[in-house]
Amino acid sequence: MGAEALRALLDRVRYEVLPAKATEEKVLAHVPRDVVVTVTASPVKGLEPTLALTERLTAHGFRVVPHVPARLLRDDTHLKDVVERLRAAGVDDVFVPAGDADPPAGPYDGALPVLRRLGELGRPFAHMGITGYPESHPLIDDDITIQAMWDKRAHATYIVSNLCFDPRLLGDWIARIRRRDVTLPVYVGVAGPVQRAKLLSMATKIGVGESTRFLSRHPSWFLRFATPGGYAPERLLTRAAETLTEPSAGVAGLHLFTFNQIAETERWRRALLERLG
Repeated sequence: MGAEALRALLDRVRYEVLPAKATEEKVLAHVPRDVVVTVTASPVKGLEPTLALTERLTAHGFRVVPHVPARLLRDDTHLKDVVERLRAAGVDDVFVPAGDADPPAGPYDGALPVLRRLGELGRPFAHMGITGYPESHPLIDDDITIQAMWDKRAHATYIVSNLCFDPRLLGDWIARIRRRDVTLPVYVGVAGPVQRAKLLSMATKIGVGESTRFLSRHPSWFLRFATPGGYAPERLLTRAAETLTEPSAGVAGLHLFTFNQIAETERWRRALLERLG
């Protein structure tokens, strides 16, 4: 990948963080204000930690994208309350996955009904993201996930892909959704420079975030992090260069899964930018 193209991707990053006790302090200490921060939500802890952290970070001047999983919404009143609270905080972008709560907290069992309801409420957010799965979802068939993106395309404004370690799979998936006439821009999900010991520690905690739960369902992925030379973000980006830089792919930027290794992720990004001049 050319230095200019890689720099452009690294300048258009989103950092996914988990709403833990120390997250606010870590973000303030290490994340520049021009980097978008997305905040996950837990089926165990509910939406409150996500909303509270979003409010605090927006007050500090960050652009924050809270996750609002459909299965955590108790009812229509709860959805309206969440909308009002986020709008009051100045939020104009939300990420709406289905979520993992089982059973759902209310009537919404998937993202599409929530997106439709937000439309009926006058589209209170300028930007709304949905999930994509380059590597197969552990519970849902690939054809269904791609059909779901097609169904949501009239309501959402972008897609965030979940973790993918295989450049070929990533390229095939992007080509497939484009053939299906899903034209929404894609933020490609990439794991940051993860330290295996910290990742394993987080994965043993209950309800720390959707990204960690998704990872825990793919135990072989831990081997990628643990093997010396097995995973490096810049190597994945280089191998996926053609896919990421092809104009028809519609890649808007990178969505970096930090697993709350926020300082390490930002140091890696800055060091790579410096090496690129």
